[in-house]
Amino acid sequence: MAALDAIDRNILRLLRLDARMSNAALAAEVGLSPSACLRRIKLMEQAGVIRGYTALVDASNAEAAIAVIINITLERQTEDHLDRFEAAVRKHPEIRECFLMTGGSDYLLRVEVANAGEFERIHKEILSAMPGVSRIHSSFAIRNVLATRPGRGGRR
Repeated sequence: MAALDAIDRNILRLLRLDARMSNAALAAEVGLSPSACLRRIKLMEQAGVIRGYTALVDASNAEAAIAVIINITLERQTEDHLDRFEAAVRKHPEIRECFLMTGGSDYLLRVEVANAGEFERIHKEILSAMPGVSRIHSSFAIRNVLATRPGRGGRR
């Protein structure tokens, strides 16, 4: 896919705000015909620019989940060690997010668990078995104070 133009960036901005917006409304907003708009979306999906769609769920109205923030330090920060760790992370849907970091740890992970026992299992069976891990530091979130969507302030 060629570089994104202003219309593609505008489509992405609007989809980040409301991924359920109808194609007709999206097309009107960006000044395209519905078919041209849909074609651009499909191209961005095929190119991996749009990787998927999700729902923001209020944990108080859904299944109870405890967010655990995990700092991972690797034995070495070589390209091979980073690649092996990242490949292992991608195999575990329990890991909701993974960020390569600067500072005191190499990676920040977020998992959601129902209880401490479930986290213990993840810690023993998954995190401790990850290649190259030398240190795991975990913190349990008490509550989510602010969750936003890009382009919108305030609580969601």
